[in-house]
Amino acid sequence: MLRVCSALVLVPLAIGTAYLGGWPFALFWGAAALGVLWEWISLVAPSEERFMLLTGGAALALAVALAGMGHAWAAVVVLAMGALGAAALTLAQQRAWIAGAVPYAGALAVAPVVLRTDEQDGFLAVLFLFAIVWMTDIGAYFAGRALGGPKLVPQVSPNKTWAGAVGGLLGAILVAVAIAKLAALSAVFTLAMVALALSVVAQAGDLFESFLKRRFSAKDSSHLIPGHGGLMDRLDGFVTASAAAALIGFLRGGFEAPGRGLLVW
Repeated sequence: MLRVCSALVLVPLAIGTAYLGGWPFALFWGAAALGVLWEWISLVAPSEERFMLLTGGAALALAVALAGMGHAWAAVVVLAMGALGAAALTLAQQRAWIAGAVPYAGALAVAPVVLRTDEQDGFLAVLFLFAIVWMTDIGAYFAGRALGGPKLVPQVSPNKTWAGAVGGLLGAILVAVAIAKLAALSAVFTLAMVALALSVVAQAGDLFESFLKRRFSAKDSSHLIPGHGGLMDRLDGFVTASAAAALIGFLRGGFEAPGRGLLVW
């Protein structure tokens, strides 16, 4: 029941802020990114929590402010500098895992906002991304439950199966085709392949977070979301998929039209 209630609050909030764009959307993902930053640092090095929260939080706050003002390129530069700074401070003291907190949380803070800055196609691009990640999760869950079979990577995540992975890929492709048809987008096959790639990246992100929790002997990243565990537990696939989607959009459409770069082929 708690899982359902949490989803009923968070999903409309994500879609609603995406529709509004601008500051509401930037602040929504900025808050999520700060939570992820705290979870990562608490997971890998609790004793360093305060120091890295201050430095990483400052980098995230500045990046969110820049992204919210439409300066996506400057936000990326700030995150890159923050990541390099974190690496310099932590790698020198052999605390390599801490260095990953800023780029990981930073991708969540900036990548969706970069897509949404496209005034013409940004909202649809974000909805496309949401749909791919959510249908990957749904398809994997139901296919895995119904079919079972060989495990995907049992030493990392004992519950994930090959059937679930394929189900997630098919779910992503189907929803991409549906969105392409409804939005009258051309190159439906190409969009289906983009969805396939994003689904693979999302599942890789899920496996990475499972590896991280196993590496540091944790069941959940935290208990911030009732019935779901932590933010990282819910957003693991979205972090990697949103970064990949923003990269595709930027490479094809630049910072002026990343949404169009993702959707129009």
